[in-house]
Amino acid sequence: MGVLSGLQPEPVFIYFEEICGIPHTSYHEKQLSDYMIAFAQKRGLFCTQDEMGNVLIVSEATPGYEDAEPVMIQGHLDMVGDKTENCSINLEKEGVQLYIDGDYIRAKGTTLGGDDGIAIAYALAILDSDHIPHPRLEAVFTVCEEVGLLGATAMDFSMCKARRLINIDSEEEGVLTAGCAGGRRAHCHIPVKRQSCEGIACTFSLEGLLGGHSGTEIDKGRANANVLLGRFLMLLKDKVPYHLMSLNGGVKENVIPKSGKTVIVTDEAYLSKVKEIVEEFHIAAEAEFGTADPDIRLVMTTGEYVVCQALTDDSLDTIISALNLMPNGIQAMSMDLPGLVETSLNLGVMELKEEELELRISIRSSVAPSKEYIAKKIALLVKQLGGYVDFTGDYPAWPYARQSKLRDRCIEIFKAQYGYEPAIQTMHAGLECGILSGKLEGLDCISFGPDLIDVHTPNEHMNISSVARVWEYLKAILADK
Repeated sequence: MGVLSGLQPEPVFIYFEEICGIPHTSYHEKQLSDYMIAFAQKRGLFCTQDEMGNVLIVSEATPGYEDAEPVMIQGHLDMVGDKTENCSINLEKEGVQLYIDGDYIRAKGTTLGGDDGIAIAYALAILDSDHIPHPRLEAVFTVCEEVGLLGATAMDFSMCKARRLINIDSEEEGVLTAGCAGGRRAHCHIPVKRQSCEGIACTFSLEGLLGGHSGTEIDKGRANANVLLGRFLMLLKDKVPYHLMSLNGGVKENVIPKSGKTVIVTDEAYLSKVKEIVEEFHIAAEAEFGTADPDIRLVMTTGEYVVCQALTDDSLDTIISALNLMPNGIQAMSMDLPGLVETSLNLGVMELKEEELELRISIRSSVAPSKEYIAKKIALLVKQLGGYVDFTGDYPAWPYARQSKLRDRCIEIFKAQYGYEPAIQTMHAGLECGILSGKLEGLDCISFGPDLIDVHTPNEHMNISSVARVWEYLKAILADK
């Protein structure tokens, strides 16, 4: 018996639990991709799998729907793999461990992968059914969505007939998403030099932050651990001489970093002053971020006397400049849609290596020139610091369409089921609808999904009742001729 046995709709939760048992973080989706192909072959459904692992499964129209317009349902196979510090699960090789918490499903110590495992579960439950009516159904499952929508960008859609797309990658029931931001990844390389030094090693761990999705949670006021550690190093340098040994934080470009760590070397005579600065910094951080991140804390651990290689003074200045001058967070709010973030960026990952500091950043904007401007600002700053930037994973925005037959029908079907009108929004997070719209002329898109909370964090949880209601909604849309 599975953990989710007995939950309704049973087929959806059976497949969701199977998916969760298969490792499928970004770049490690092959096992799940192969599972999808085996599923289709066992049922005699047409399927294809490309070199990246993207999958297309086709189910022909059920009786009475042969003349209905084909429809595509789409989700991504990969999940963000984040976990708590004391969790021993290797998400590249192991599945997540589910448990039920009231009306929610959670994972023990890791991200749940409801983003976007629930889309896969919905699709498989439909494809496996012989009593759910639908037109020709093209189920598209992409890889590497969470690292720049790479799978959708590379996938060949020439055999697809559908010009109606239901993307199941939104996270708030009652909201129909009708547009999204475009984005780009920046991988910054800033050179550093080291020298021999000696003294007492001190480790500083920034902990207790909530983190979150850099698109959907960027407006929540949550602290960025990488940026805060840069501020701490700047404050410390103003008052105490030290050498920087190591520095790292964050897990993915598109995840607001919730923890980071740095190790310095200083003279024993300065230890009491360092402790005072830690307390001063902690008070300031609580004052600034205590509401959004109530458990924020900077933990200092004093080590032993060491002789080591640490950054030169000039390289330390470079690092402090990079972390404190690099733009981060919301850069502009939309003037057309109140409350919508228009442009932002997230310093998601930092790693101090032997000869360089690497910074990995996710840029988002619903306005293409603004995305270009932010990218140029990053490149200019890094050039001034003697480094260079690789830009990857560029994807277009999905502009809001003034006319959409699919959206109009989805609104009417929603009203019939729920008794009120859904909210229509565009979102700051990136969706694959923009890429598919560019590849399939005349594609009419909508995106929705059940309630998912704190995605991309170990606190991610999915509402069971919401999954059931959205399942009925999805079936009603498919049954609509």
